[in-house]
Amino acid sequence: MKPIPGRMMAQIEGDFVIFLIGMRVHKLWKWLPVFSAMPRMLAELEKDPELGLLHSKTFFSLRSPYLVQYWRSFDHLHAYSVSREHALLPAWKAFNKAVGTNGDVGIWHETYLVKDGAHETVYGNMPLVGLGAASGLKPADGRNRSAKGRLKQTAGDDQPDVDAGPKAT
Repeated sequence: MKPIPGRMMAQIEGDFVIFLIGMRVHKLWKWLPVFSAMPRMLAELEKDPELGLLHSKTFFSLRSPYLVQYWRSFDHLHAYSVSREHALLPAWKAFNKAVGTNGDVGIWHETYLVKDGAHETVYGNMPLVGLGAASGLKPADGRNRSAKGRLKQTAGDDQPDVDAGPKAT
């Protein structure tokens, strides 16, 4: 992905949800059936933006892959998780049937409800990542040049001058 020059910030309005979900493989030969359900769910979510997923990024490691997801709302996330019409509930049932509490594979998730204005972001010379990939970017200038400014606590004038250096060509 090509970096976007300069200082940018996420362009999201309103509340949103950050959802972290992952697994820990305790018996290596048992992980594939559990992990293989995720690509089907992600494809389903990407096909239908009305389901509320804004962006998802998968991070791989040998024993503990996980995903960071951005959702439009907790209601969207919850509706998807309990829907009999979508891929998650059957995958959850299959996991409980195959693994249950035997300890072969562990799963976890964390849900963070972020209120409008209760977050700040900055991306310097980065491609679209994180919340910026979920919402798009806008310049982090004026009031938005400082973290406190992006949180609407100051006029942005509390940021020391760090803008010296070569400009993008």
